Amino acid sequence: MHQPAEFEQDLEQVLPFVQSLVSGLARVDGMSAIGLRRRGELIAGVVFEGFNGRNIWMHVGAAPGGRWLTREYLRACFRYAFEVRGVQRVSGYVEANNTAARRFDEHLGFREEARLVGAAQDGGDVLLYVMWRKDCPYVDV
Repeated sequence: MHQPAEFEQDLEQVLPFVQSLVSGLARVDGMSAIGLRRRGELIAGVVFEGFNGRNIWMHVGAAPGGRWLTREYLRACFRYAFEVRGVQRVSGYVEANNTAARRFDEHLGFREEARLVGAAQDGGDVLLYVMWRKDCPYVDV
């Protein structure tokens, strides 16, 4: 029998989980989160920070093989950003050598917006990605 997933919005639960998967993610004021639990265990988490009225930063972490990427979860995360917080864009960053994360972001509909040359911990580049509300397939425009 399929076990239904549950959303977890307690930052104290979700942030440490995402931090264990996303290097360098520091706690800052104003963070919020939406985690996904299956059988009581966190299998994915999205942390939002840096809200400025028009933009919010999104950081995603997921347990390998957790089968977490559902349309319902994606809708909840993007609705939070675009409808609850009311931003026009969601931003994220990925180290250029992390091809799996780049493919994931692009698969979701994010587009590369800028390259920070030499900004990664290893001296490589960091890519900034953006999803505009008008282009988001997970919310009604």
